[in-house]
Amino acid sequence: MPPSSPPPPPLPPVTADAPVGIRRPLLSQSWLDVTFLHWAADPADVAGVLPPGIVPDTLGGVTYVGVVAFRVHRSGWLGLPPVPHLGSFPETNVRLYTVDGHGRRGVVFLSLDASRLVPVVVGRIGFGMPYVWSRMGVRTHGRTVTYAGARRWPGPRGTRSRISVEVGEPIPEPTEVEHFLTARWGLHTTLLGRPLYVPNTHPRWPLHRADLIECDEDLVVAAGLPRPVGEPVSVLYSPGVTAHFARPASAPSTV
Repeated sequence: MPPSSPPPPPLPPVTADAPVGIRRPLLSQSWLDVTFLHWAADPADVAGVLPPGIVPDTLGGVTYVGVVAFRVHRSGWLGLPPVPHLGSFPETNVRLYTVDGHGRRGVVFLSLDASRLVPVVVGRIGFGMPYVWSRMGVRTHGRTVTYAGARRWPGPRGTRSRISVEVGEPIPEPTEVEHFLTARWGLHTTLLGRPLYVPNTHPRWPLHRADLIECDEDLVVAAGLPRPVGEPVSVLYSPGVTAHFARPASAPSTV
């Protein structure tokens, strides 16, 4: 029998600081009033919904399902000024934590609900991203932030989300798990069957503890995953960062 291939080397620890800068960003935008909800998951339960060549990223043998709600603000393309009105909107995404055959960590978005139709169409057609046009709103009252959404197109219609958190104290030094869930410097996707990796950079997240007041959502199930069981294992809030995306790079088709 031929000798088996050696196992891949272990990945380096997740870093809270972007590994590289981006001189000529494809897209720049701010992410404001960000709430991160995460549930632990068995890697085997999520592997089947990932693109070819992409596998779950794990920490201590566990991966995570994230529901992240926020406001996109002042999106701008190719170094041009931000797009008025259309470049700012609420968004809620469902994401998984992933790694490719080059050892590049990232996320895979299973859905991205957004309230502006034009960015949804551009994201779906131009970049193959699973954007969904939804009625959405973000409301702040004191230390309480509430996000609400209901899908319009392409559905499934009736899919809704309502998330409310109370923002707590700043986190002086996030834990290893908190870095793992928030410090992601790229996304994995496919366009016309071709796997792509899109790097991004932004300042270190200013994170706060947060208490979950309400979570009524069926976005995770609509994305093809089992319904999360119990309370999230992590609830975090950030006032936000400004992020820059580079042009896509090819990702390997096998791991």
